[in-house]
Amino acid sequence: MKIKQIHHVAYRCIDAKQTVEWYVKHLNMDFVLAIAENEVPSTKAPDPYMHVFLDAGHGNVLAFFELPTQAPMDRDRNTPAWVQHLALEVESMDALLAAKERLVAAGIEVLGPVNHTIFKSIYFFDPNGHRLELAANTGTPEMYKKLDDVKWEMLEEWSKTRKAPRHAAWMHEPQSEGQQ
Repeated sequence: MKIKQIHHVAYRCIDAKQTVEWYVKHLNMDFVLAIAENEVPSTKAPDPYMHVFLDAGHGNVLAFFELPTQAPMDRDRNTPAWVQHLALEVESMDALLAAKERLVAAGIEVLGPVNHTIFKSIYFFDPNGHRLELAANTGTPEMYKKLDDVKWEMLEEWSKTRKAPRHAAWMHEPQSEGQQ
């Protein structure tokens, strides 16, 4: 068996309507489906929910659950806030910068663009506290090849030492403006 694609990715939200409206307004996603039940189909637990689905492009679906009878939503306090995030690709650096401008104009705090060598990103939070990243690819075929050539060696070294391997240190070296 081989996975065809991600069917959907689901997160919890505080307010389904507010969440849908925010993603439609700020990320131009289409609202495609809502499912509401009083019982969880898989477990049969009596737990009412609203499940909303948004089109994230190219067959990718982002979904949210509003769970009004559960304890208030929270994040994993043992994981830094920067770790758990959803990264969404935009078509170009111009699109990335335009998105940042729109988000900032709407009063949303935005970090970046951050240069990751093979892509540049901006970071911000949705109204539920989920960290989002918009990324524009900037890598060359040669860069991706260099990374592909060392991925297994890096993983093996990491698994033994738990220290960052230096195989791709070139990604973090100072770059001239033309390479950024």
